[in-house]
Amino acid sequence: MEPGSWRELGLFNWAAASLGGLATGAGEPLRLFATIGRHRTLFRGWLVYSAALMPFGRLPRRESELVILRVAWRTRSLYELAHHRRLGRRAGLSELEVERVCAGDVDALDPRQLALIRATDELIVGVGLSDETWCALEVHLDELEIIELCLLVGHYRGLASTLSALGICPEVWAPDGPLSWD
Repeated sequence: MEPGSWRELGLFNWAAASLGGLATGAGEPLRLFATIGRHRTLFRGWLVYSAALMPFGRLPRRESELVILRVAWRTRSLYELAHHRRLGRRAGLSELEVERVCAGDVDALDPRQLALIRATDELIVGVGLSDETWCALEVHLDELEIIELCLLVGHYRGLASTLSALGICPEVWAPDGPLSWD
């Protein structure tokens, strides 16, 4: 599905797509926003919900980016991976941390980060959390952060499906392709 024009999006949605492009350095309206923004009403609600999870969520931005990168990697979402490798570095992740989270080399992470990644993996593969993972999360997160983590993973997992189904490709500027899917 092609991104919509300003006429298809309306002024608000076009402005959101354009501002998103400026904020990320894309130099063009974000393709994701310009595509799903064609559904004017749904896009506005989605934008508010998305922003409540990231960047305005309770989890530290750096940790949100780790989780999103893991979702992108596990779902093979090139769009999410391209954007969030860049956003993760802006949030303070090193390239080595990004590579490790994407490649599954997570043993070097601290216990809190490891609990987040294990929970992310379980939520992607299944529909819940093991008792062991739940206990690890309770050591590091409060109840509201656990709720947010579950919603963050579910949101980005669903977004990966939407990006794939609609055929939304990363912007041309996005130089960070996958390390390897193997």
